Parts: sequence; structure tokens; C-alpha cells
Amino acid sequence: MEYTTGAVGRCVCIRLHEGDPVYATIQEVADREGVNAGVVFVIGGVKNGAVVVGPKDQDERPLRTNVENFSDAREIAGVGTLFRNEAGEMKLHMHASIGKGTDPIVGCPRLGLDCWLVTEVIMLELTGVNAVRAKEASGLELLTFLPR
Repeated sequence: MEYTTGAVGRCVCIRLHEGDPVYATIQEVADREGVNAGVVFVIGGVKNGAVVVGPKDQDERPLRTNVENFSDAREIAGVGTLFRNEAGEMKLHMHASIGKGTDPIVGCPRLGLDCWLVTEVIMLELTGVNAVRAKEASGLELLTFLPR
């Protein structure tokens, strides 16, 4: 286990409109506002999703993923973290419960997700946290704490 401490800074409230790409919009707002680390809460409607729902083989590196796709309107409740990668690009890592009726999908919708009708995001900036997403053997950019 590794950990560091920081504080909560600003709060950014975002309303996405029909068709807005969820990941790109959140990352763009974080860039525009100069947020280097944060946590996001996402709620509302989404469509056109491609959700990573786990690895094909948990011991294989790099990982190959199982993906569930949907194009219709569904509900979302998700939480994620925002950190820059080693190239300085903002990267969102979010997991969400996405569903319609009795058809739930739970996973990481990083391969595609658009707003349907309205998606609301609350972004809390984290200050004093010195971390990046660094590429690891898994093939993923994982959270890495840097010396203060």
C-alpha cells in the first residue's frame, strides 16, 4: 500500500448536454480550470457506451479486456479520479454502474460514453497531492505517488 495526503480545493459543477462526450468533457474542464488532481461524481443519463468489465485473464500482462457495448439511453452513477499522466495529459479513471431496468453494467466506461439528455458532474479539486498516472506492465497508466 502507498498513500499521500492533501486537501480539497475548489468544486466545479458541470452540466453536459445531449451528445457531449463524458470523458473528454470532464478532462477538458479540468485542463481549462488548471486542476491537476481531483475526484468526480457523475450522475444522469448516458448512451453510446463501451464499458470495460474486467480482464479476459487476470494473470496475463498486458491485460486484455472484456467490453460491454450499448447505444441506447441508460442511467449512470459513477465515481472517478483525475490525475495527469507522465506526458502531462489529464486522465480520468472512473467506474460506474450503468443500467436500464434490470440490465446493469458495472465497470470502467473509458472506451466511450456520451451524454443522453443530461449528465451532471461534480469535480472536487485535490490540492497538495503529488502524483501522476504512470504506464506499468499491466498496460495501464496507474496512480503513482511522487516525492514531495
